[in-house]
Order: sequence, then C-alpha cells, then structure tokens
Amino acid sequence: MQLIDGKQLAKTIKEELAQEVEQIKANGGKIPHLAAVLVGDDPASKAYVGSKVRSCEKIGYKSTLITPAADVSEEELLGIVDKLNMDPDIDGFIVQLPLPKHIDAEKVTLAIDPKKDVDGFHPQNFGRMALGLPCYLPATPFGIVTMLDRYNIETSGKHCVVLGRSNIVGTPISLLLSRKAKVGNCTVTITHSRTKNIAEEVKRADIIIAAIGIPRFVTEDMVKDGAVIIDVGINRVEDPTAKRGYRLVGDVDYENVAEKCSFITPVPGGVGPMTVTSLLTNTLRASRKEVYG
Repeated sequence: MQLIDGKQLAKTIKEELAQEVEQIKANGGKIPHLAAVLVGDDPASKAYVGSKVRSCEKIGYKSTLITPAADVSEEELLGIVDKLNMDPDIDGFIVQLPLPKHIDAEKVTLAIDPKKDVDGFHPQNFGRMALGLPCYLPATPFGIVTMLDRYNIETSGKHCVVLGRSNIVGTPISLLLSRKAKVGNCTVTITHSRTKNIAEEVKRADIIIAAIGIPRFVTEDMVKDGAVIIDVGINRVEDPTAKRGYRLVGDVDYENVAEKCSFITPVPGGVGPMTVTSLLTNTLRASRKEVYG
C-alpha cells in the first residue's frame, strides 16, 4: 500500500507556483490576484478561506478578502460580485459557500464572470469541461486528477466507481475520468442513495472515489485487493480522547481498508490540501488568460 500524500504534493505544487511568480516578477509581468468573499463567520468557512489567503501570501500572489456581515442583502452581495467582475486587477475570485439562507447561492454563482470563476462552478465552465474545452476545473476534482497524474496511477481502461453525485465533486470527477485524456479513459459508474446493491458496485472498482459524506461508509468487504481509493470525505466524529472532543475521518474505514489498497489518500492530509492548490493554479491560468484569452 502506498499513501497518496496530498499535504506533501500540495507543498511541492505551491513551490512550483512560487517559482512561476518569481519569473513573472523578473519579467515585469502582472502578479496573479485572487479575491475571496466570505459572508458571515461560519468557523469552517473562515478556516478554509483563511488557508487560501495564507497560501496566496506564501507563494507571492496578491489576495483580497471581503467579509460582509451574515445579514448582508442579496442585492448588496450581487453588487460586490459585480465590482469584482469589473476590477481589472482581480484575476479570479470565489464566493465561499454555504451562503446564508436568505441568499440564493445559484443566483450569486450565475452572476460571477466565467472568466474569473476560478472555483469552476459557473455553468459555462462546467459545460466547457463536459465538452472537453479549455475551462477552470472545479477545485476538488482538479486536485484528484492532479494526484492521480503525479503518482503515475494508471486510469486508462480501469473501472472507476464514484460514490456521490454532487455538482462539486461526484458529477464533475465522473466526467473528467471518462474523457479521452492522460488521466481519463475510465469506465465510470456513479453510485448514490438510490443505487441498489451499492456494496457490489463498489467491489467491482479498480478506482474508488468516495464523496458521499458518510463516515467510514466504505468498509473492507466492499474493496477488492489492489484498488486505488481517493477519499474526499471530511466528517467529524465524536472522540472524547481528542483535544477538541472530535476527530476527522473520511468516507472510508481507513484503518481496516488501507492494507487492501495499492494507493489510498488519508483524511486529513489527502484531497483537502490539493483543493487549495487547484484554486491557486486556476488563478495563475486566469492571470495569463489561458482559458478565455
């Protein structure tokens, strides 16, 4: 069994991006600029956005953090999005989800200029991805593809089973792994809450992408020997022995499954760190106008 160390890989990619920024500076070019909009003070969102901002600073990007209060009106938030769309110095920006219930997240996503949609959530980027056209890939699926690529894991001709069909992970990664590409050419099965005999479907998989949001859902009897497992889940489970009273576990029963695998990602320290590096890579591409010219 080989561990896919997302934390170390993310560090390597950030070092590569920092070198790119140094080259841009040396050539007198424009420094990539990422903005983030964080509505309210949700602790998980604050921590996630904070790590993005710190990562920008470490690699030499410019970053802007906008923090409207939780009671900001939808109209005011759309005004902020419009200003970011129009600001020529901002290469890309994200509006951190979830948003307060009084704001229509879909309306906000649609308001983002696809050219600055470095989260890859806008339907225009999603559609371009589905057609195999240049686009900004959604950050988590982009991170997964990068991991498979950097660890030289063969995907062509393999059977991949995806657990979960969200628009953020499950659906886009199924499209990416089925396309004709270096990391692709899989036969992909998407499973979800209505799938019958889900354990049997998963057991057929050469590659398992677990993004179902249920702690330790994938058990030892569901995994065939030599499978590759990418665990996207981040779930809090109570643990009175832990300092915070809980610990983070994935959608896979890691302790009992790991030894059966050829490759597996840990939780934490697997897919999570790669999501941030994907966002940073998309921002560099946006600053270079690689996708939309």
